[in-house]
Amino acid sequence: MIYDFVIAGAGIVGLSTAYKLSLAYPDSKLLILDKENRVAVHQTGHNSGVIHSGIYYQPGSYKARNCIEGRMQTVEFCRENNVPHNICGKVIVAEKEEDVPKLVSIYKRGLQNGLDELRLIDQKELMEIEPFSNGVRAIHVPYAGIVDFGEVCRKLFEKITDAGHSIVFNSPVKRVYQTNGSISIKTNKESLKTRHFINCTGLHSDRVARSSGMKPTIKIVPFRGEYYELTEEAQHKIKGLIYPLPNPEFPFLGVHFTRIINGGVECGPNAVFAFKREGYSKTSFDFQDTIETLNFPGFWKLSKQHWRMGLDEMYRSFSKSGFLKNLQKLVPSIESHHLKKSPSGVRAMALQPNGEILDDFYFETTDREIHVLNAPSPAATAGLAIGDEIVKKAKSAFSL
Repeated sequence: MIYDFVIAGAGIVGLSTAYKLSLAYPDSKLLILDKENRVAVHQTGHNSGVIHSGIYYQPGSYKARNCIEGRMQTVEFCRENNVPHNICGKVIVAEKEEDVPKLVSIYKRGLQNGLDELRLIDQKELMEIEPFSNGVRAIHVPYAGIVDFGEVCRKLFEKITDAGHSIVFNSPVKRVYQTNGSISIKTNKESLKTRHFINCTGLHSDRVARSSGMKPTIKIVPFRGEYYELTEEAQHKIKGLIYPLPNPEFPFLGVHFTRIINGGVECGPNAVFAFKREGYSKTSFDFQDTIETLNFPGFWKLSKQHWRMGLDEMYRSFSKSGFLKNLQKLVPSIESHHLKKSPSGVRAMALQPNGEILDDFYFETTDREIHVLNAPSPAATAGLAIGDEIVKKAKSAFSL
């Protein structure tokens, strides 16, 4: 059997791509491969569940376009399929007066991206929305919300299989090569044939690309995001989502408070280098993953440029009091006994040889393959729109 499409990766990007391809080409034969035993095991299943608004991203970028379109599609998909979600809104807070110009800059960028319901609010209005928060001014972002993206993936999985397509678990892609006008894919179990191959493997996307003979210049470097959660007695202090001003030099949004859809409040994440691509604990280590990163020149250039920030993040990783101080900048009444450990996540960060972080979604294509080589946050929010983007690329690159 020769498939029309084989997609590697059953996270939100892979499943969204499969879903959109199944709608565009309902008579196609489509297969998803994943190395785990269920959907959404890694980045999708470990994120904070925020439906992002699209306020932060460079106007015209993939992130800006896909996040805004993806947010609307995600909310509609959740409504149609009874997936619990809540468009609770969020505030981005300026702690001090000298931070207000940066806040205004983010506000203007959001307006450029078409978010015309944003509001710059004063301290009084901030306290009305988040009574326990601290700040001189803020942006109120009514578009932001929360959902369990794992549940979104399970619904996508149902729709894909109901349409007659297949997902094979416990099947990591080992090699991809072209033979006699088709593509052969070797897994740990078998060899498959397909006309077109799409790589959505997240933390392993660069490796899968190289296994197909491509030579991407970027390297996936894993960063662990560690969380606390609030004890029940402190959860009332957070009404929605509270974010600090992001550091413009680093693609992380800073330690923040997030209500989660199944109840409770998460605090975090920080961002520390992980010694394993799926390294969810401080002791996680993989020799190959570590050596690959340490041998990549871009890692050392990044480290040289941002070593102070790296030390700060590492300090917060090992110091609860250090983590707490950042949280108290947003909500001063949070105390140490209000925090308990919560599971961590790992983010795939695409690093370039010059040490710069690739800060947009990034794809490489051939006449038979599409490789999604960078899909960081807000990829979960943008997933369905990224699926549309890949369908467009497939039509063009594959001459469908």
